[in-house]
Amino acid sequence: MPTVSVIVPCLNEQATIRLLLEAIYAQTYPRPDLEVVIADGMSTDGTRAEIAAFAAAHPDLAVTVVDNPPGSIPAALNRAMQQARGDILLRLDAHSMPYPDYVERCVADLEAGLGENVGGVWEIRPGGPGWLAESIAAAAAHPLGAGDALYRHATRPAYVDTVPFGAFKRELLALVGFFDESLLTNEDYEFNVRLRRSGGRIWLDPAIRSVYLARPTLGALARQYFRYGFWKWRMLRRYPGSLRWRQGLPPLFVLSLLGGALLAVFLPLFRPLLAAEILLYAAVLLAAGLQAAWQRRKIFLAVGLPAAIAVMHLAWGTGFLSSMIKGIGAPANSNGK
Repeated sequence: MPTVSVIVPCLNEQATIRLLLEAIYAQTYPRPDLEVVIADGMSTDGTRAEIAAFAAAHPDLAVTVVDNPPGSIPAALNRAMQQARGDILLRLDAHSMPYPDYVERCVADLEAGLGENVGGVWEIRPGGPGWLAESIAAAAAHPLGAGDALYRHATRPAYVDTVPFGAFKRELLALVGFFDESLLTNEDYEFNVRLRRSGGRIWLDPAIRSVYLARPTLGALARQYFRYGFWKWRMLRRYPGSLRWRQGLPPLFVLSLLGGALLAVFLPLFRPLLAAEILLYAAVLLAAGLQAAWQRRKIFLAVGLPAAIAVMHLAWGTGFLSSMIKGIGAPANSNGK
């Protein structure tokens, strides 16, 4: 039976790291063949104390913490993989909770040769209390928010472009290389682009499931999606062929709003066109909110869902455009391999 190293990037995750560790401890995979390697970006809260307390209470699960002075996710993943001893590397996040059979199913799919990187579906849950946090979680899984990202709502197995918490054999690193530390976000997608270019396959199995805690506030959501959009452009400069339709819509929408507003100042003809665009967009989001409120019997989704989706679109699009502007004249270099 192959040994498995669960690699975890971590920074100031005191509130959730124990939940992850308990979920790993509950795995059906044999514990002697399992280890956890956490790369900590020099946390300043009680994260390390939580990890130490868990490790002391569960000596039958190997838990190692390595320093990650750069603090970024790709740097953390690389340091954790360098420390890991397992035949299979499986990436999780500090605010995720894998189902008990997560590791077992990933290993089974890898051993069956279904893909070189295998993963599953997120069950997105609120990252905090209250109606707004629940609305954000619903928005993150809604097609208007997730687009065609199958790992957020797939019901059938499929070959895909990427998976969020993938498992792969250590030998893959010799072919693909480590994570690109020059990309502070989108590092997993970029890694999977290189994997696919090398002839590898990425297998999404909906039976492999994990709980993912969404951001608890609109401000945190906006910062997250701005960062996603910003680094997506940096990644697309290197691999323009990896662009998907859903990724182009938010920046085009933000650009149309900015352009329409500017034109409306000088040309009155554009004022009703801009108003029509905004009203149509608001109507689509409101319809989605009302439908979700009716289906889930939660009236607050009629307001909360549209608000969260709008924040996701606008922040992602703004981040993307900001990255385009800042990247003018800069080389599209890569430090991936």
